[in-house]
Amino acid sequence: MADNRVEELVRSAVAQVLERQMASLRESVVQEVLQQIQPALGKNAQSTISTATLQKAIAAIQAGSSQREILRALIEGTILYSGRAALFVVKNGIASGWQGTGFGNSDVKDFALDMNSGLVANAMQSRSAASGAVSTFDPAFCKKFGKPNGNAAVVLPLVLKDKVSALVYADEGDSNSLDAAALDVLVRATSAWLEVVSQRKQAHKDVASEPQEVAHSAPANDPFAAHAPLHSANAQAVPAAAPAAAMSAAAGFGGAPVAAPSGEDADLHRKAQRFARLLMDEIKLYNQAKVGEGRKNRDLYDRLKEDIEKSRATYQKRYGNTAAASADYFNQELIRSLAEDDVSLLGSNFRR
Repeated sequence: MADNRVEELVRSAVAQVLERQMASLRESVVQEVLQQIQPALGKNAQSTISTATLQKAIAAIQAGSSQREILRALIEGTILYSGRAALFVVKNGIASGWQGTGFGNSDVKDFALDMNSGLVANAMQSRSAASGAVSTFDPAFCKKFGKPNGNAAVVLPLVLKDKVSALVYADEGDSNSLDAAALDVLVRATSAWLEVVSQRKQAHKDVASEPQEVAHSAPANDPFAAHAPLHSANAQAVPAAAPAAAMSAAAGFGGAPVAAPSGEDADLHRKAQRFARLLMDEIKLYNQAKVGEGRKNRDLYDRLKEDIEKSRATYQKRYGNTAAASADYFNQELIRSLAEDDVSLLGSNFRR
């Protein structure tokens, strides 16, 4: 009964922490996207974008909590800066229509794009927006859905972890309006928010799946269900030999060298190391700006002291009185993951 109560408290606490972080994450995404797109805008293009309208469109995207909601908000936002637009999901080298707007009664769903057509090929290869004449887009698409009033069109790739997961096509339609720069901002904001939502769901999943043993698993890089997620090499499962290697290195972190564990102790050491890694990943996920500044100024511990010590207390409560305590996995992961194997980045106030 007590175990169930502890589990409920843990889940409730994690949910509250995640919700508190969403506002700052939203603002970070907006600022990062605007900063990335700034060089490409130019003074003339930048002046044509209504900041209030653009922020409202991005806010609608960030209000989505699922892939479908986010992508629908993106499509709805494109109509502010184009006459018509369509989103194509890329899978196994094929781009299939998912949803469109401004095409009247015509439905772009499941329409397969010609991947060799000029604009599509350019966007896929460069992984950046490709603008040009409508004639350089898929001829079959123009034949089926008609040509716009103007001759300008743009294809924008939605990139997730260096992989083009979708393409957004836009043209003037009947409106004589096409703002490629604003559309680029919306697509980049969508990509960034899909990443945030994916990581947030993974954090919930980790806690819900193993309330008594929080196993580390890298966030899915691609929220599109049709794509196989790629995982970071650093987030792979801890190999069986890892506890032994960590134990032999314990002296370097202030502990005495001990014999390599075996049997149940080895399993306990793996669990403790995975838990320490998860705690570090959460600190990095929710304090990206502080981590970057801390590494740059070599004062990570001062900037993140509250988060580090709270995580340390959590780790000690679970593993401080177990056989894994002698390995000091928390400090090992603190130095390896947060400080990138350079203890000097933590600053002079850090004590092992």
